[in-house]
Amino acid sequence: MTERSLMWREIREIPEAVARLLDSGQDAIRDAAEALRWRDPPVVMTVARGSSDHAATYVKYATEIMAGVPVASIGPSVASIYGANLRVRGSACLAISQSGASPDIVQTVGMMRQQGALTVGLTNQLDSKLAEAADFIVPLHAGPEQSVAATKTFVNSAVAGLWLVAEVVQDRVLLAALRNLPDVLERAVQADWSRLGEALTEAGSLYCLGRGPCYAMSNEAALKVKETCQVHGESYSSAEVLHGPVSIVGRGFPVIALAVRDPAHSGLVQVAEGLAEKGAQVFTTSTTAQRACALPAERTAHPLTDPIALIVSFYAMIETVATARGLDPDHPPHLRKVTETR
Repeated sequence: MTERSLMWREIREIPEAVARLLDSGQDAIRDAAEALRWRDPPVVMTVARGSSDHAATYVKYATEIMAGVPVASIGPSVASIYGANLRVRGSACLAISQSGASPDIVQTVGMMRQQGALTVGLTNQLDSKLAEAADFIVPLHAGPEQSVAATKTFVNSAVAGLWLVAEVVQDRVLLAALRNLPDVLERAVQADWSRLGEALTEAGSLYCLGRGPCYAMSNEAALKVKETCQVHGESYSSAEVLHGPVSIVGRGFPVIALAVRDPAHSGLVQVAEGLAEKGAQVFTTSTTAQRACALPAERTAHPLTDPIALIVSFYAMIETVATARGLDPDHPPHLRKVTETR
């Protein structure tokens, strides 16, 4: 029997990693949340790259929806390359970095702190430079991750960021949904997305669609399909795909529409159905679609935690696709586990 990949093992560790974060991260989350409540920032800025930036996008939507605070993504090169000091006094900065090592992220956080922003870092490495640079640090408790493709560190980043928001606004329903998340993720890892996997085994391109918090997950899905399967995946908001990108969708073109039970659901499904009518091979996590193929989706107790279950199911499927294409998902070409940019 062929030995399974590190990515496969780490995907199956996700429920345990989330449970460990929820069991061990309470003090760090509460300390950071208390400081954020006291600061009451009029704006929050995020600093991240790659999968961590997708987690930051997810936290952006959660913050804007739950707390009513606008969130902006800051380009780290503004500080690290161009040497600019931003006028951020009174605001808050959330930095996400699995390794906490990238010089541009660390330098930007240092600049933000020096200029008067309250800085919070999410990282899997407590001895990192990011942990030294930020006012508050939230450990991800994901455990060692060896595969180049980030899976459990991404999920724990998203969970930690959402937990921080829930703690700031004291939303008991969302906090309870987070507590129940590991059990749902155990089922999400086992979800049968093989019909999408079969469509991708020979595919050259894929559109990933989402809206709101699910748009963050479609960004992550598109990255992973490029990273592990060498398939050209592009992510679009369902509100944007019709503004040009739809022109290259032909018969059999694969599309996945990540949908959850939130106010964006009906519009997203309408777009997915329209693409299916044009001949695209459309897969969706909605049960209401008529033309698109429905994928099984594990539901949580809150629409903001539902997208996390979807990306876990996607991870499990895409690892299988990579191996079916004869690729090593643990060691994609030209990539390293830790990328340090300046």
